[in-house]
Amino acid sequence: MIPFLSVWLIFSNVSLANSYKNIPADPEKDKVLISVLNYMLTRGHYVQKDLNDDFSEAVFTSFIDGLDPSKRYFTKKDIKEFSKYKYQIDNQLKKSDISFYNLVYNRFLSKIKNAKKYYGSILAKPFNYNKNEIIDLDYKKLQYATSEKELINYWRKQLKLQTINKIQEKEEIENDTYKKDNTYQKKSFETIEKEARAEVMESMENLYIRIDELEHRDWFSTFLNSIVGAFDPHTTYMPPSIKETFDQEMSGKIEGIGARLQKKGIYTHVVELVSGGPAWKQGELEDGDIILKVAQENEEAMDIVGMRLDDAIKFIKGPKGTKVLLTVKKKIDGSTKVITITRDIVELEETFVKSSVVEKDGKKYGIIDLPKFYISFDDRNFRDSAKDMEKEIERLKEENVKGLLIDLRNNGGGSLDTAIKIAGLFVDKGPIVQIKYRGESPIVKNDLDTKIQWNGPLVVLVNELSASASEIFAAAMQDYNRAVIIGGNQTHGKGTVQNILPINKFYPNYDKELGFLKMTIQKFYRINGGSTQVEGVYSDISMPTRYSYMKYGERDLEGALKWDKVPQARYSQVNSYSNLSEVIDMSTDRINKDPKFQLVDEYAKWLKNELDDSTYSLNYKQYTKELKEREEFAKKFNTVFKYESGLAFNSPSYERSLFRENQELQDKRLVWHKNLAKDMYIYEALNVLSELKLNVSQEGIVKN
Repeated sequence: MIPFLSVWLIFSNVSLANSYKNIPADPEKDKVLISVLNYMLTRGHYVQKDLNDDFSEAVFTSFIDGLDPSKRYFTKKDIKEFSKYKYQIDNQLKKSDISFYNLVYNRFLSKIKNAKKYYGSILAKPFNYNKNEIIDLDYKKLQYATSEKELINYWRKQLKLQTINKIQEKEEIENDTYKKDNTYQKKSFETIEKEARAEVMESMENLYIRIDELEHRDWFSTFLNSIVGAFDPHTTYMPPSIKETFDQEMSGKIEGIGARLQKKGIYTHVVELVSGGPAWKQGELEDGDIILKVAQENEEAMDIVGMRLDDAIKFIKGPKGTKVLLTVKKKIDGSTKVITITRDIVELEETFVKSSVVEKDGKKYGIIDLPKFYISFDDRNFRDSAKDMEKEIERLKEENVKGLLIDLRNNGGGSLDTAIKIAGLFVDKGPIVQIKYRGESPIVKNDLDTKIQWNGPLVVLVNELSASASEIFAAAMQDYNRAVIIGGNQTHGKGTVQNILPINKFYPNYDKELGFLKMTIQKFYRINGGSTQVEGVYSDISMPTRYSYMKYGERDLEGALKWDKVPQARYSQVNSYSNLSEVIDMSTDRINKDPKFQLVDEYAKWLKNELDDSTYSLNYKQYTKELKEREEFAKKFNTVFKYESGLAFNSPSYERSLFRENQELQDKRLVWHKNLAKDMYIYEALNVLSELKLNVSQEGIVKN
């Protein structure tokens, strides 16, 4: 399925003076960007990288792959022509010369035009489904086509696979319908095949509508990211609109009408409303509605049909308290009406800390879910993860919990400052992490607050997607012997720090917005001296997960910085537990003997093999035969994550009092609590938490 373009509506003071139009190429601005980025990277990036032939080759490969990852457009002849610049890009960049970009970009535009003819003629007639042939979707192994004829054959195979997949899905629906009603007249293969090709054609048409909406600035951003990405995978160029979205995700708030939009063909559809947001409260806008026009209060409406999504959003967003008038075609009856919505700040509840209380063996324990280390850069008075964690711990103490389990699974990180403060909630003042700039000695970052918010038993649950600030927190808890780290074998391994720099700051008096550079400027180091880069944090207790054998870590990223170490910081271990080794051994033994975890390990190996096998038969009978074989084998894993702990999870008292006025919050918590009760990882983490015994010196503080 072609992925759709969607975005949460956000607000800023955007001038609407510039009406919708295709923004032409701006050679002067492009050269300025190249020059300033070159200056910033060579002087500020953590890695001092020479702009040499190796760098040039990396940019060359990255840009071409970025435009044509599945080798649908360029041929060997094109690549040969481009190759005259393969080792010249570094020299061009030093002169702000973009000849390589211009050549590849203009060729790509001509190839896009050809592509419409390719897929149209290919999908105009049925494929030969009896032909014995295969397709390999590992495009890194695929050679560029030697001719247009061979290129068209690449297209044919890819479109044939899409069609076969849809035919198979449709036949399955037909068979299921017939099983429920044996009077149902099943469609013929010919009818299904024709419908399948029509759907693939529609998908391709929608894809190229979106591609046609892309402008020079979009493609040039791809080129800029090929340049900056040659320094490391986390250094990226961010146009102003992307920076705005990044800030929203970091803060957990949006300022707008609170709706998620999707472009389908030439129309802008509403696909979701944010619970509690302005549109949700106003009550007239619904999922599936189509927005036809947008007007500011007391101004003429702007037609947004056919407008690219990013541009349409510029007219819909605006400052808090202002009104926007949407002319909407209603999904329910096709009628057209004007809906007035007052813009406001919307909090994305799923971003924030939440907690639950569970009773096990007669004792209460608290579970805290921390999705990310969030902070608002433009409003320091707004809630952040450190302040919220402190409140949540206090609320759980009022519930008389005897231990805390912090769930950092899938937490990709966020604010380093909040990670340090959260670590400080569990230890006395002292070092939490070390950071290092290029060519300088490491700097120890300390928690300066002597207050300990929680001194009782603590377990931290992680997985392979716990990254960055999550790893800083987990590493500090491990180095202090303050918590047991349990989860996947090791965390993600992102041990680098990025700073977002406004490019205009480095080119003052320039009157055009240049965007931002998210640049790697530091590396993280544990207080024990080791980097979290690549290695991540190894769990004290390792449990098999679905990611165990997959390439999800920093170590699997091309160009990732290497692991190293610095001198250890001065700190004293807390050594909170009298039976730490014993608890780790007991848990490890339980996991190794547990049939459920053994099945998870087997499942993870199967997933890895499935991902590694990138070939598919394009003979329809063979395709369905292989699919049935895979599905039959996969049945073995139908129950892999089916689990019932028998434990009852509940919201803390303060939250239960909110349910009377917020039914949706209650419904969300009920779903979360049911999932916690079915989570084998949570259950084993609670086993560990319940078995930990504090050293005598710690007990008095816990009872306060």
